[in-house]
Parts: sequence; structure tokens; C-alpha cells
Amino acid sequence: MSPALGRLVARLSTRSPLTRSLGPGRAVPLSRTAVCSSSGAILPRPRKTPFGPVRIALVVLPFLYVGTRISKNFAALLEEHDIFVPEDDDDDD
Repeated sequence: MSPALGRLVARLSTRSPLTRSLGPGRAVPLSRTAVCSSSGAILPRPRKTPFGPVRIALVVLPFLYVGTRISKNFAALLEEHDIFVPEDDDDDD
């Protein structure tokens, strides 16, 4: 039963929704460059995933906030250990 299981795993690992099998161990990636089928029928439009401003904001804003917090804490750490402390210039003339 082990060789049959091995063949099944090999077959499933080469199959993908984006590949077409041409035989055992041979797969060709699919790409859509045609707009009509071989019979002349117009193919349906491909699916489009919309990326609206709300989705972009839901991704960008949390990472921007986390990055700001990390940089603020690291700057406080540097100043606490006197690694980088801005000098006070008293050039009031």
C-alpha cells in the first residue's frame, strides 16, 4: 500500500489550479492570453479582486502605528543609555 500512497501524494503535489498536467511528472503553468475559445465563444471576464481604500488602510495603519511605537521606544532607550543625546545649543544672542 505504500507505493500507492506515494503515487497519490506525487499526483496531488503536482496538481494545482494554476497548472495543467501533461503526463506523469510534467505540468505546465496556465496563463490566460486568449479572449475567445476554439469554438469562437467569448470567454467570461476573469475574476478581479477589488482593493479599496478601506482595505489598504486596514493594512497600512496598524503597521505604521507599530513602527512608530518601536522607533519611539528605541529612541528613548538610546537617550537613557547616553548613546545618542542631542546637545542643547544656547546660541541666544
